[in-house]
Amino acid sequence: MDLKKYIRSIQDYPKKGVLFRDITTLIKDKGAFKECIDQMSKIVDTLNCDKIAGIESRGFIFSSPLSYNLSKPNILMRKKNKLPAEKYSVDFELEYGKATLEIHKDSISTGEKVIIVDDLIATGGTAEAAAKLVEKSGGKVLGFVFAINLFDLGGKKSLEQKGYKTFSLMDFPGH
Repeated sequence: MDLKKYIRSIQDYPKKGVLFRDITTLIKDKGAFKECIDQMSKIVDTLNCDKIAGIESRGFIFSSPLSYNLSKPNILMRKKNKLPAEKYSVDFELEYGKATLEIHKDSISTGEKVIIVDDLIATGGTAEAAAKLVEKSGGKVLGFVFAINLFDLGGKKSLEQKGYKTFSLMDFPGH
């Protein structure tokens, strides 16, 4: 199944000059969403991870069924001030400002192998912050799995240059 045909492209959203890749058209189609999760599951299953971490918010859409399919714990990486217990935090730059990503301190134990999942990789800032959180927790990042790679924005390449394995199901230009 060609999953790319289920991605809607919206010009100038959320601001002028941005070509937004919308996953809502993929996840509302039960066959396309199932195929997407099946493909991601095959990738993650080969990596022998202990846990799967999803990045807020759209990463949760993919990490939860992956965790279920593979019988692995699902770890939530949240935006600032969304987690109630003790947490690690990492500040990072976005194309349009600054942000903070957090994880509960008891989510990952020393030496645990983690796959990080998100809907899309653009410049890689959020993904790099997620990797720092796993490493701050004592875990090891086995790799990243994305539904979409915006190849001309360089995020996937940047992660790979830092030594991380990265997988994506679809490639699109970001502009």
